[in-house]
Amino acid sequence: MRVLVVGGGAREHIIAERVANEGHDVYAFLKNENPGILSVAKEARIAEERNISELTEFAKRRRIDFAIIGPEDPLEAGISDELSSAGVLCYGPKSSAARIETSKAFARQLMLRHRIPGSPEFRIFDAPGDAIDFVKACDFSVVVKPSGLTGGKGVKVEGEHLSGKGEVCRYITEIFEEKIGGERKVVIEERLEGEEFSVQAIFDGRHLLPLPLVQDHKRAYEGDKGPNTGGMGSYSMSDGLLPFVREKERERALEIMKRVVDAMKEEGDEFRGTLYGGFMLTSGGIKLLEFNARFGDPEVMNVLSVTRGEFVDTLYSAAEGNLKASIDFENSATLCRYYVPVGYGSKPLAGAEITVDEACIRESGCHLYYASVRKKDGKISTTSSRSFALVSKAEEPWLAIPAIEKAGHCVSGMVYTRKDIGTAEEIEQRRRNGEKLRRG
Repeated sequence: MRVLVVGGGAREHIIAERVANEGHDVYAFLKNENPGILSVAKEARIAEERNISELTEFAKRRRIDFAIIGPEDPLEAGISDELSSAGVLCYGPKSSAARIETSKAFARQLMLRHRIPGSPEFRIFDAPGDAIDFVKACDFSVVVKPSGLTGGKGVKVEGEHLSGKGEVCRYITEIFEEKIGGERKVVIEERLEGEEFSVQAIFDGRHLLPLPLVQDHKRAYEGDKGPNTGGMGSYSMSDGLLPFVREKERERALEIMKRVVDAMKEEGDEFRGTLYGGFMLTSGGIKLLEFNARFGDPEVMNVLSVTRGEFVDTLYSAAEGNLKASIDFENSATLCRYYVPVGYGSKPLAGAEITVDEACIRESGCHLYYASVRKKDGKISTTSSRSFALVSKAEEPWLAIPAIEKAGHCVSGMVYTRKDIGTAEEIEQRRRNGEKLRRG
């Protein structure tokens, strides 16, 4: 098949690589010149991914059989709608169904309408004054969420990113004045305490194929400190669970996701694609933090690293509305660590030259997936976003660390990585915390 991969990050690099490895022709539409994607693509168009008319025209001219949409922006802009109208089968929900990610207000209201459990206490506001009055009256700490897309960086937590009600109120004012998230709407939620985890599943509108659980690390600095980022790295376990998540808790999360998809279908918004639930294990059970309407980044790198079988055929069948699980999963753990420009999360150093010895990385046993870099005259430099990811497999996540660290010596320049992700100490601490949360 002629398969179009939309997006230029590490998520799309591993997807494009898998598409090529399964014998399909890769065509790419991306806003940045990702060296990894360009190396496997038969043809690439460098353009803004929200430029739906140009993207659709490219797909028609190249007689694309199937499109896989990576990032959320083109989904919000309606790429699945346009490609479908042009006769191109598309893996990724239509814009109305993508609202489960692109509008946090829509997601919470949907769950409320259909009495789907898992939401914390929350309120939605269209005016800053009402939101501020609510916050001032709260006797609990809150989480402030712009309703629209913010690249995973708009959510701020009282007591972590915001020190006290005063800073919370100032951030609410900023959201409305700056139209953060693309709309003047804010969701205020009760702050939860617990362990976060990512649940991804492939949906065809009715049926689902659950993928191994992954734990992402959003904070910029070691010890889960600093500002939120797009994700600094992640790990998965060989049994598909996590050290602090039991099978019944995983099933509870999947049940919430299935009920949400059923509710969307009932309301006329059939969801076909990857639904990603960001959940938290709390002393009060499983709570839903937010939904994404596509594969997670970095989580897809953990999952695809242990996926066996026909990945493209599985996505194709889901897009057709007749899911056929042509894949299964290795009994291996994975570790993914992102390398990012110095200052990432606050003031990233863009334009700094870095050296990435790809042959050296291959010899280490790791896999390299480029994200956002610039390559000119054979030289690679940073942008303001994540640069690349290194991924390794082993029996346990911490056993993959030596290969990751060996590969790290193949890299030089003004980039850094969190070295605490996937360590035995971190994972044991999270296991103990899970037990403590269950005891209340």
